[in-house]
Amino acid sequence: MRLLAPIGRLGRATLALLAAIGRLAIFTAQTISHLVRPPFYPREFGHALLQIGYFSLPVVGLTALFTGGALALQIYAGGSRFSAEAVVPQIVAIGMVRELGPVLVGLMIAARVTSSIAAEIATMKVTEQIDALVTLSTHPMKYLTLPRVLAATLVMPLLVGVGDVIGIYGGFLVGTERLGFNATTYLTNTADFLELRDIVSSLAKGAVFGFIAALMGCYYGMNSARGAMGVGRATKGSVVAAAILILAANFILTEAFFSA
Repeated sequence: MRLLAPIGRLGRATLALLAAIGRLAIFTAQTISHLVRPPFYPREFGHALLQIGYFSLPVVGLTALFTGGALALQIYAGGSRFSAEAVVPQIVAIGMVRELGPVLVGLMIAARVTSSIAAEIATMKVTEQIDALVTLSTHPMKYLTLPRVLAATLVMPLLVGVGDVIGIYGGFLVGTERLGFNATTYLTNTADFLELRDIVSSLAKGAVFGFIAALMGCYYGMNSARGAMGVGRATKGSVVAAAILILAANFILTEAFFSA
């Protein structure tokens, strides 16, 4: 019996994981199904656009700016070992647009927005506000989940685009002011090296990451336990799940766009 105990624990963990995946898949399908079924709540959608998009611009801009500058310094230092300092503009551009821009923006949104959504919805559940919505014949998922998920999916490509531009500008500032690059040559090399596929992949990643970030916040908020401890666990779990799923989705999308 002692030999079978580890197998039993592994089996229970596997079944729990499959059950969690199933619950998340059902929640995702229900959220998407509400896209085509009225009523709609444009006021909630507009509020979500402001909270997720506009108010996230400062943290996205600062993160991208310093990342682009640090990337330029690192590439210059590494390239100098092989007399390849001239590749700084090209590598900063492709690094920011293909990977660092969408991933860092996605993680910042997971830290800022996912936690906020999970805490807000979990608090509403604890204080029975969600039950009040049901009493008023208002579907909680349509009123709370759909506007946030839709807003995040639509606004994240814009945030990623802004992050890409600011990150490249950070590399440009460091390259021209600190490393001695000619400004015109730097911008020319950046524009010539980027391809349409790089930009499309960056924006597509942004949409997927925004969907994941908002969905995880809503899912954990809706399924939180009662009490202050339940709100805390929901908030923590939503951020961890969103970050892991964003990194996993980044790998899958990178493979899909650039496997050739």
